[in-house]
Amino acid sequence: MPNRLASETSPYLLQHAHNPVDWYPWGDEALALAREQDRPILLSIGYSACHWCHVMEHESFEDDETAHLMNRSFVNIKVDREERPDVDSIYMRAVQAMTGHGGWPLTAFLTPAGVPYYGGTYFPPEPRHGMPSFRQVLAAAANAYHSRRDEVAQAGAQLASMLQRSAKEPQPATGPFDLADGRLFAHAVSAAGRTFDPTNGGFGGAPKFPQPDFLDFLLRTGGPESHGVSMVVHTLSRMAAGGIRDHAGGGFHRYSVDARWLVPHFEKMLYDNALLARALTRAHLLGARHLGPVAEETLDYVLEDLTSPEGVFYSARDADSEGEEGIFYLWTPAEVQGVLGREDARLLSRVYDVSEAGNFEAKNILHLPHDLDAVARQEGIGRGELEGRLRESLAALKARRSTRPEPFRDEKVLTSWNGFTIRALAEAGPALGRPDYTAAAARAAAFLLETVRRGDRLLRVYAAGRAHIDGFLEDYGALGNACLSLYEATLDARWLTEASWIADSAAAHFWSPAERVFHDAPADGEALLVRPRDIMDNATPSGNSLAVELLVRLAALTGAAGHGEIADAVFERERGTMERYPSAVGRLLSAAIAHAMPRLEVTLVGFPPELAGMLDIAHRHAHPNRMIGGGDPADATIAALPAMEGRLDRAGQAFVCLGTTCYEPASGAAALDATLARAHTDSPPS
Repeated sequence: MPNRLASETSPYLLQHAHNPVDWYPWGDEALALAREQDRPILLSIGYSACHWCHVMEHESFEDDETAHLMNRSFVNIKVDREERPDVDSIYMRAVQAMTGHGGWPLTAFLTPAGVPYYGGTYFPPEPRHGMPSFRQVLAAAANAYHSRRDEVAQAGAQLASMLQRSAKEPQPATGPFDLADGRLFAHAVSAAGRTFDPTNGGFGGAPKFPQPDFLDFLLRTGGPESHGVSMVVHTLSRMAAGGIRDHAGGGFHRYSVDARWLVPHFEKMLYDNALLARALTRAHLLGARHLGPVAEETLDYVLEDLTSPEGVFYSARDADSEGEEGIFYLWTPAEVQGVLGREDARLLSRVYDVSEAGNFEAKNILHLPHDLDAVARQEGIGRGELEGRLRESLAALKARRSTRPEPFRDEKVLTSWNGFTIRALAEAGPALGRPDYTAAAARAAAFLLETVRRGDRLLRVYAAGRAHIDGFLEDYGALGNACLSLYEATLDARWLTEASWIADSAAAHFWSPAERVFHDAPADGEALLVRPRDIMDNATPSGNSLAVELLVRLAALTGAAGHGEIADAVFERERGTMERYPSAVGRLLSAAIAHAMPRLEVTLVGFPPELAGMLDIAHRHAHPNRMIGGGDPADATIAALPAMEGRLDRAGQAFVCLGTTCYEPASGAAALDATLARAHTDSPPS
């Protein structure tokens, strides 16, 4: 007999629809019931690709005895953290404050008023490694609520007060750092260097996360030889060689449990692949040409496996299949030889480290521990021949792998994650010579803007043919930046207009003029324990940083003074956070460096199709702070741009300015190429 989750669209909630637990989705019905019956709430938060969420479901939520205890003592609420990041953010912070750690599945016990008083993450079905069993936790949480009500109320009030303060109080700045003089950015690069792993890339030890937003900032801090850029190139190169990359099928897994990027948590998230593809593309433009094909392979994976019939993008692939984590991606030597034959299997096994001993639970994760030039020399063949044979072998393994039971695919469409993907495709299209990427980005953006826009709002989720849940700040920021990147890729005024509309809507619904802050949830949204506001990036960039980045980019293009003033207010308020925790606010630092440092402005005048050659050239020149604009001077939106002043009758010409220095207008792709090369030489490292 299905429970109340059966009518939801979230794949994660639907996975629990047949549990014997009397689950409710988050909403008025469940909260009102808790108040009416004076019962505490058991809040369980996770997501569809979460391995330990599946484990806890199988061990506890599918168990009749455990479900009976839950149903008798609690109002049980299940939340998909990807649909409701606001609820997740509040109660994750609460559990971290209570226990010192967090993660998913998140388990929180609340009073009927929604105030947390106890919590944790995964609890085993039996006591294990010093952890109580889940049933022991249930009994203790229920008993505390009913027999120690005063203690619960006092602890909950203190925790709620802490959450409210943390959402409002900025970090104090201690250093004499100023955006304009660049010392804040140099400090952030220096801090990164202190935790950088010079052998394996990345920052710190195991487990290792990609941190694409911090990589994006470092890529903006100088030329190819700069310390920041070299750290990124080494990190991306080691990741591309590691098992965190799916060498047979394309794309990247969530993170690595070891320091070498070898053994991943095997789920594949849309946001990881979009954000990493963008970093790989930018590194390619800065001279790391070996990373361009990795960017293409990553985006090709998204287009092949995570794209809906409408052209928008699904959320994730699970880590598990056939009841085991990662089994879909693993190989034995016998399996490889059965697909490839003896000689090709020998070569692939040598290159990708396939052995009888295995490197993960007696099987093999494909990775590249050896330099391919050295392997080619030892094999007595050229590098090109080696790569060609490996491509054919990997394609054969991919084809055989497709006959295995596939990991579950989460087919909900999230506005923010689609925004990341559209932006990555839009920027990679001209940079990598892939116009199909630009077309895919435009198709997805057009569908989203038709589907998730309601009046002056964006919605967050599109699933099962309907859009729902009011959008959060990250949805506006991600989609707005995607539209701006589409404008830069095409010079189509439509995308500039859409980006401006999104920015205005974000300011109207999320900016608090009195507090001078952005909130993550709209002012008229659901009243929660606190109104969430997070300045730090997590697995995805914070809504605050995305919104500020959008405003900075629009202010530079359109001269909108109000956008720049809001950005200035955020930078001033969060200067202490950028100083103290630079790796946690990479996207905000990226926005700050774009705002403060001299820009390379490229303005093309004319009807976009006639500018294709020059537009490609503009996109293939790297600069840490480049802005491309212009377009059809007959379009009122384009004609109103400050960079078009005095240039409306100069069709077919390109205007390049570096900071306050402008070069002679260029006519044609070759002339623009030469001008941009000169500008690159003149550009001092930031």
